[in-house]
Amino acid sequence: MLTRNQKHELVKELTEKIKAAKSVVFVDFKGLKVKDATILKKSLRAAEVEYVVVRKTLIDIALKNAGIEGANIAKMEGQVALALSNSDEVSGAKIIDAFAKTNDKAKMLGGVLGLQLMDAAQVKALAKIPSKEQLLGQLVGTLNAPISGFVNVLAGNLRGLVQVLNAISEQKA
Repeated sequence: MLTRNQKHELVKELTEKIKAAKSVVFVDFKGLKVKDATILKKSLRAAEVEYVVVRKTLIDIALKNAGIEGANIAKMEGQVALALSNSDEVSGAKIIDAFAKTNDKAKMLGGVLGLQLMDAAQVKALAKIPSKEQLLGQLVGTLNAPISGFVNVLAGNLRGLVQVLNAISEQKA
C-alpha cells in the first residue's frame, strides 16, 4: 500500500510524463497473460513508448493536473495502463492496435493527443495514419514525380531518334 506522500509523488511524476508525451493511449490489459504483456512492453520500448500501470484514480488526477479536462478513467472497465509516446504521435497507437488484433484481451479504451481527449475509435483512426517516415517518403516521391516524368519524356525523344537512325542505317546497308 502506498502512503499519501508516495501517491503524491507518483501523481506528480505521471503528470510530468503526460505533459511531455506527444500522445497517450489508454489500454485495458485485464486477463492479459504475463508472456503477452512482456511482448507488448518490449515492442513499445523499442519504439520509445513508455508503458505505465497506475491506479485509475491516480491517472484521473494526473490528467487533470496536466490540463486535460473531461477524462474519467475511474469509470472505464478493466485494468487500465498508459502507453506514453514521446517520439511519435502514432507509434504507441499503432503498436497497441497491432497487438490487439492478435490478442483479444488487450483493448484500446481511448487516449490523449496533445491536450485533446480521444475515444477508442479516434485512437484506432490515429493508428491507421502512416508514420512520419512514411509520410516524408510519400512527400519526396510526390516532389520527385514531375522531374522523373520530364526525364522520361526527354529520354523517350532520344530513344525515338536512335530507333529512326538505326532504321535508316539498316535500309542503307
